[in-house]
Amino acid sequence: MLQYIRHPTDLPIEYDIEEIAAPKKLNLNDVSRGGLSFRTDTYIEAGSVIIVRFPIREPVYEAEGVVVWCRKNKDHYQVGVQFTNVNAEYHIRMIEQIYYIEQYKKEILEKEGRTLSGKEAAVEWISKYAKDFPHE
Repeated sequence: MLQYIRHPTDLPIEYDIEEIAAPKKLNLNDVSRGGLSFRTDTYIEAGSVIIVRFPIREPVYEAEGVVVWCRKNKDHYQVGVQFTNVNAEYHIRMIEQIYYIEQYKKEILEKEGRTLSGKEAAVEWISKYAKDFPHE
């Protein structure tokens, strides 16, 4: 049973695992306060330590996690990651921003008829609203 509400997203992420030589670039499936999931063509063993990066602006936000599940789904794998960093509040803040960016994408589509990618929406939202986002 899920402990947290998952928010669908297509924001770009990258990940590194010691066993995999090169960083992989892909998009998130969803994100919650406890972790995230993504789709990949590579099987990742549960228990693997993983570094996830969100390359939507500088400095790149980076979080450490543990793969808690990896499930085959047709021609790819769905991977679930639980955050392990002790600074959970920071993760929560970042996830809240991701949620607002997703809402922004929907609003722009409804109001302006523009379809934004996750990265495009993030860049616009950050330039317009990040300075007003509560710091605590």
